[in-house]
Amino acid sequence: MKSMSRLLLPLFLLCLGLILPAAIFAGDDWKPINPADLALKTPVVEKDADAEALTWEVRIDDSQVNELALNHYLRVKIFTERGKESQSRIDIPYYSSTRIRDIAARVTKPDGSVLELKKDDVFERTIVKASGVRVKAKSFALPGVEPGSIVEYRWREVHPGGNLNRMRLQFQRDIPVQTVTYYLKPYMGMRYQPFHMEEAKFVKGKDGFYELSMNNMPAFHEEPHMPPEDEVRSWIFLYYSEDSKEETEKYWKDYGKKVFASSKDEMKVSDEVKKAAASIIGDASTPEEKLHRIYDFCRLKIKNTTDDASGLSPDEKSKLKENSSPADTLKTGRGTGGDIDMLFAALAKAAGFDARLALSGDRSDMHFDRQLVNATFLGSSFIAVMVGDKWEFFSPAEMYTAFGMLGWPEEGQEALITDPKDPIWTNTGQAPADNSVAKRSGKFSLLEDGTLEGDVRIEYSGHLDYEKKEFNDDDSPAQREETLRDMVKAQISTAELSDIRIENVTDPLKPFTYAYHVRVPGYAQRTGKRLFIQPEYFEHGAPMVFTASARKHMIYFNYPWSEDDDIEIAMPAGYALDNADAPAPIPPDTAQHLIGQSLKIAVADGHTLLVHRKFFFGWPQPLVFAAKSYDPLKQLFELVHQNDNHTITLKQAAVTAVTK
Repeated sequence: MKSMSRLLLPLFLLCLGLILPAAIFAGDDWKPINPADLALKTPVVEKDADAEALTWEVRIDDSQVNELALNHYLRVKIFTERGKESQSRIDIPYYSSTRIRDIAARVTKPDGSVLELKKDDVFERTIVKASGVRVKAKSFALPGVEPGSIVEYRWREVHPGGNLNRMRLQFQRDIPVQTVTYYLKPYMGMRYQPFHMEEAKFVKGKDGFYELSMNNMPAFHEEPHMPPEDEVRSWIFLYYSEDSKEETEKYWKDYGKKVFASSKDEMKVSDEVKKAAASIIGDASTPEEKLHRIYDFCRLKIKNTTDDASGLSPDEKSKLKENSSPADTLKTGRGTGGDIDMLFAALAKAAGFDARLALSGDRSDMHFDRQLVNATFLGSSFIAVMVGDKWEFFSPAEMYTAFGMLGWPEEGQEALITDPKDPIWTNTGQAPADNSVAKRSGKFSLLEDGTLEGDVRIEYSGHLDYEKKEFNDDDSPAQREETLRDMVKAQISTAELSDIRIENVTDPLKPFTYAYHVRVPGYAQRTGKRLFIQPEYFEHGAPMVFTASARKHMIYFNYPWSEDDDIEIAMPAGYALDNADAPAPIPPDTAQHLIGQSLKIAVADGHTLLVHRKFFFGWPQPLVFAAKSYDPLKQLFELVHQNDNHTITLKQAAVTAVTK
């Protein structure tokens, strides 16, 4: 860790990953372009790059108490047509509390002529990141970009009430960068820690700014199923702390005691809470039954005001009175996610359980390591309840998380259970594959011309259910239908969907369900008197999980899951099964119980294909594999893909002439 004599304050973790391009600029003037840069024919950092950032700068001014401002500037050299395509369209993501101002951009062509972006060409849209998270973005297309051009753009990002504490400064982009420079102007002193990069040091510059530059930063390339970006890309963490070294175990012990003291009143058991607990539990007799009823009450009867699907506008949320106790949460029937978790803890305590606040890292962000002696990295919270002789974990604030599970980012994590004397470290465990199931069924008819038509139903449970609900719950019915159509057509481009029903989108208890009628022209291929068909409809057109020949980053899956498919296909009149073989199953013991797959094909009544597929992936521990494990893992998924694409043959029966 490094310390600076002057400090910065927090920017929320959101802004950190969103710092795309960045730079310094003075007023409305562009920096002059070096003729050598305009004449540059080949990249400097990576010889095969399609584009390369010449300069990436961010000037961050935290000298104003009530506002944090970041000025971004990026200058990019285009080398190829692919570089032109990737760098012509710019998205500047931001969250609702952020203000994006003063966007400007220009293109300097190889002959030195300049094209400026018009203000009217900037528009707002919603983008979906690779993680599935949707954010707003200011977007624009740059005019006249061609190989040899230099692209420049800049903007001002303002966070009312923000500061630099807990900010992450990113040093890699999707293209290589010749020079990255951050300029920081704090209003007090700060410490910082580099991750996945060589020694980096801030030095005092002009006008109260501190400067840090890095040269020849390689491009950061996403790979399928890789760890969270901050586990593998280069960045620096800025934070406030007293300039002293703390012994690791003592730090966490003191922190666990401090959090216990600050949270115990938030789960206070009042007479109102005792009365409510008795009513909720009713005739439940086992510990699990009691906790299940309390858990469902908190999810069903208390409105989560911090949920994005609460239906409350920012103005309405700002006018809500804060709850000061679990009794208040009961009385108002609403509360923040934290209020709901604390109510669950208070009700559990009233029912005779030992309930505590527990803290863990967030695997969707980065893997927690106790050696990172900073409470920021222990940012997730939930409730630990002693059931029998072991701790079990609950978070009813996550309305769509099933009883007995945590959200996947909190699974398989070290958790600190708070205590007034001796906080306890334990592991949260991870739900097995059969807790997160896609149960899929289809009843189809196959026509003689190869068209497949029928009805489909898909039900999701566990983490799959949670992700579907979170993605869809704040969309309109029309948007949800469009999402489904896009999902199906991404695999089967000719699919025509109708009679769409999307059920239980916001129901905490019932499974998220898709139901629809589908017609797929040309699903089966006809050759002469034969039809060749892939009987596993749900895997038809599914892409390979891994396609690259080599791997740089570790392989990482969020959680185990399973699939259970039942398919009926009525064969066209006059056709019979010509080739009824099925691929050999993948027994779990051949892959150390990491994966299992079977595909069974049969015929009923002489004219209906019956297809049953079962698949699972994952064991009950975090699914992280070293890059050297890529080849065998890739081969395993290739075998699964090959089995799923198994084709069978239907043959038209010969017509026997009738003689008189």
